[in-house]
Amino acid sequence: MEDALLTLWNGLPFFIVHSSLSLLILIAGVFVYTRITAHDEIDLIRSGNVAAAISLSGAVLGLALPLAVSLSVSISLWDIVIWGIVALILQLLAYRLVDLFLKDMSARIEAGEIGPAIMLLSFKLGTAFINAAAISG
Repeated sequence: MEDALLTLWNGLPFFIVHSSLSLLILIAGVFVYTRITAHDEIDLIRSGNVAAAISLSGAVLGLALPLAVSLSVSISLWDIVIWGIVALILQLLAYRLVDLFLKDMSARIEAGEIGPAIMLLSFKLGTAFINAAAISG
């Protein structure tokens, strides 16, 4: 029991710093994502738009998954920061790619179209899984 408490005591600062940084990157990434898209996801979600909720959920999960893997393999705080930025860029690219194929994603999400939102979600998660696997090496 004493060894377990000592391990907890020694690892707790590391856990707090890495987790806090990852959550900060996640919040910042979602903030940037919501500012770059042409529609206001939060406002749409507040008004009951399910398509916006699906799309934003994909972005959140798409950023969180690579960050989680980065936490498990990182050797420094910079690892987490760099992979967080890479994850954000790839999520924005996934959004733009789906927009190219389905045309007018923002207008379709604003209109509450579920089909395109689910397609966007799948591309965001697919991107996140590939990114996470690449991070883990």
